[in-house]
Amino acid sequence: MIRVVLADDQTLVRVGFRALLDAEPDIEVVGEAGDGAHAVRLARQTRPDVVLMDIRMPGVDGLAATRQIVADPALSAVRILVLTTFELDEYVAEALRSGAAGFLVKHTDLAELVRGVRVVAAGDGLLSPGVTRRVIERFAARTAGPASPRRLAELTDREREVVALAGQGLSNDEIAARLTVSPATAKTHVSRAMVKLGARDRAQLVVFAYEAGLVRPGWLD
Repeated sequence: MIRVVLADDQTLVRVGFRALLDAEPDIEVVGEAGDGAHAVRLARQTRPDVVLMDIRMPGVDGLAATRQIVADPALSAVRILVLTTFELDEYVAEALRSGAAGFLVKHTDLAELVRGVRVVAAGDGLLSPGVTRRVIERFAARTAGPASPRRLAELTDREREVVALAGQGLSNDEIAARLTVSPATAKTHVSRAMVKLGARDRAQLVVFAYEAGLVRPGWLD
């Protein structure tokens, strides 16, 4: 059973999401929060698998709440799925760097919401084609940090290739096909790169690929 906490300051949004998610046989909503501070408290109380986190909330917003949850060692298994709108795209890269496993736009298809919860609960990053990658390209690529070259040097040549391909949104199977290796080998390279870079999940690995210049801005064009 996938246990979910809903964090959104709009009651109707929470009611709708709860009805949708509770209707699934493998998902259970274990709490609702109207602000970030309450979301953090609920995460500590219920230890959910996923927190569906809105960005704009009164008091402690979703970004700050995400950072608090990610920073708590006791909540290392909790995954954050951020909800946003196209108008708030500038926050997405920061949310991913803060530890969010991915994001969905609020007007997403209901089936995509359910799928997103399952994907994030399984430990994968939710990187919506044509949305997330464009956002990361636009914002993360312009904010390369001074630590990137040092961290990049820790990777082998093959691991750099793998991170670059992951940054383009390729799955492990697709990376394996591109490099002519087995899926298991591709998965191993991805896992080792994540460990070396301190990436919490695949979403943060993609952000690093852009920040380190492993993915060329404009690759989607």
